[in-house]
Amino acid sequence: MTTESAAARATVHGYPRQGGNRELKKAVEGYWKGRVTADALRETARELRRSNWEQLVDAGVHEVPTGDFSLYDHVLDTSVMVGAVPARHRAAVEADALDGYFAMARGTQDVAPLEMTKWFDTNYHYLVPELGPDSAFSATSDKQVAELKEALALGHSARPVLVGPVTYLLLAKPAPGVAEDFEPLTLLDRLLPVYAEVLADLRAAGAEWVQLDEPALVQDRTPAELNAAARAYRELGGLADRPKLLVASYFDRLGEALPVLAKAPVEGLALDFTDAAAANLADLAAVGGLPGKRLVAGVVDGRNIWINDHQKSLTTLGTLLGLADQVDVAASCSLLHVPLDAAAERDIDPQIRRWLAFARQKTAEIATLARGLSQGTGAIAAELAANRADLASRASSAITNDPAVRARTAAVTESDTRRAQPYAERAAAQRAHLGLPPLPTTTIGSFPQTAELRTARADLRAGWLDKAGYEERIEAEIREVIAFQEKTGLDVLVHGEPERNDMVQYFAEQLTGYLATQHGWVQSYGTRYVRPPVLAGDISRPVPMTVRWTTYAQRQTSRPVKGMLTGPVTMLAWSFVRDDQPLADTARQVALALRDEVADLEAAGTSVIQVDEPALRETLPLRADAHAAYLAWATEAFRLATAGVRPDTQIHTHMCYAEFGDILRAIDDLDADVISLEAARSHMQVADELAGAGYPREVGPGVYDIHSPRVPEEAEAVTLIERALLSVPADRLWINPDCGLKTRGWGEVRPALEHMAAAARRVRGSLPRAES
Repeated sequence: MTTESAAARATVHGYPRQGGNRELKKAVEGYWKGRVTADALRETARELRRSNWEQLVDAGVHEVPTGDFSLYDHVLDTSVMVGAVPARHRAAVEADALDGYFAMARGTQDVAPLEMTKWFDTNYHYLVPELGPDSAFSATSDKQVAELKEALALGHSARPVLVGPVTYLLLAKPAPGVAEDFEPLTLLDRLLPVYAEVLADLRAAGAEWVQLDEPALVQDRTPAELNAAARAYRELGGLADRPKLLVASYFDRLGEALPVLAKAPVEGLALDFTDAAAANLADLAAVGGLPGKRLVAGVVDGRNIWINDHQKSLTTLGTLLGLADQVDVAASCSLLHVPLDAAAERDIDPQIRRWLAFARQKTAEIATLARGLSQGTGAIAAELAANRADLASRASSAITNDPAVRARTAAVTESDTRRAQPYAERAAAQRAHLGLPPLPTTTIGSFPQTAELRTARADLRAGWLDKAGYEERIEAEIREVIAFQEKTGLDVLVHGEPERNDMVQYFAEQLTGYLATQHGWVQSYGTRYVRPPVLAGDISRPVPMTVRWTTYAQRQTSRPVKGMLTGPVTMLAWSFVRDDQPLADTARQVALALRDEVADLEAAGTSVIQVDEPALRETLPLRADAHAAYLAWATEAFRLATAGVRPDTQIHTHMCYAEFGDILRAIDDLDADVISLEAARSHMQVADELAGAGYPREVGPGVYDIHSPRVPEEAEAVTLIERALLSVPADRLWINPDCGLKTRGWGEVRPALEHMAAAARRVRGSLPRAES
């Protein structure tokens, strides 16, 4: 492409918040523990914003985002901005805005937090707004205005980024006590004047443009919802006192929402043009483009870490030049979803590192593409040549092709993915073998990762602790965890996973084809950061990964100890996956590696094996027409990993913090014997949904919300168990927390599990004799 255009600007929708050394996490957690003052926390946040903007500008970004930075969650920030504070949190917010903000996010001992769930099909979690017919909104734009002024004072061209009003309402749920059929979108006319006030405040503070994110519009939407979007942007676009409006969507194609936004009286649209949303290009042409408007073209993948194909992106950008008055270059979505800097990964082979693009590298790619679009390809000839060489190096590398792995996956048959016996026969065999009481109690897998454990792992890596000393430390931790569970009265125990740094990374480090990062932190929620491994090549399992510790734990007790594995879909969803082959092919490779591990656990005497798939729902495509194909390969991969066991070996799975209602058939298709799910914050909603769908197997809806520091009393657990029993019969109900306990402290975990076990015993004692 050699055609020159008007100067294209480089920009991004958002940037990682944590800092190079996770300074934000340390400051926020220090504040919670009383070691950091509120002023010091705010100063850390201000310094991180300044550093982020400087990094962007130094890379060649012409317009930086503001308002995307958050101390916990940007949707929670929006709730504060529009005054949507739940009644139970108002006193705390009025007494101290910062403490009230964190109370909404985490709860207190006396007040439950907002519900948490996944942000579309990502592994980022947002705080769900709670609304009802009586909800009143009021504008509080202090944060948004202050951060814009910070950027402008530093001399940057800045664009505030807000969650759009339609997406905000579509993400909301009825508040506790409000009828479940209440639709928050009916509050749109009440919310729009608040957005109008915020827009006016931002214009007065110096904003030329404001971005309103509407990713909910890439999902299947009803005519009424599309009409609401049209009305919202007709009203906001018609305001006299406002900045220019850029409406952004990402993660998929806009589809039927594209003509709605194209015709709206706004000055620009930001669209995703990566492979996940490639149809946006043809759809945009079909509606006649955006004459007289600005188009921010997301041609660099904001969710994965592979280098951009510059020539492919320039071809797309060249086509877009004829479809809008101004074409600017961006990532497909906020760079919140990728780590900060690939250059920090010194332990990865330098050639392979050249295939990787984290946030800093992506901003450089965006700036390069903007320069090429404005000045022609001659201006970036050296960058294009280097890009072609790096793409070719990856395509031809031995790491991406293992003939033995490919032959094994090609040989899989339907019988490999089915248990030999139907569930009813398996259930009878398992009850006879395990001898568990009604309402058996267990946990999801992990126990608190103490500072001593983290220090031991660090000392092992640094060479200050030898392998024998490290294993003695792990054995001691397992003995303590087993002893506690026995004393508490749990029925099916876990070894606590003290040897695991992360439920995906631990396995990735032992499988061929994966790369582990040292500094590739990505925010999952609040101050919880994970390091997703990089799925770079074909997958196999050289040696057993978990048998050593599971069998050691089993020798400490006569009660069954669960083997704990991470399922194939979650291994993909919480990694940065290959983009050079279908996900289904990669999932099958991972499933076969796990199948080998399951077989070794069973051979070693493990009678209960849990294969976690918390990401099954989050990876569901955003458009319904893609659901069936995804769920077919996803459930097949789980069955491929688990179907080879004996009938008396009990297969568990676990899911958490997602909306399960639209994958109930897929949950059944997993053919697991027991499934545990998050349910405490959502008040057992999932138990009702499973019962309504006729789910025939055993279920463990969580009765302890582990994402809050509060310790639930025994009576609370009793109430939740009794609520679950309205939907799930006692002979199929398990009692467990919502999720693993890794992020909690022992001071919270001990009393919470004691209360949970006591509640199970109390309800168990009240069951009719026929059920017990």
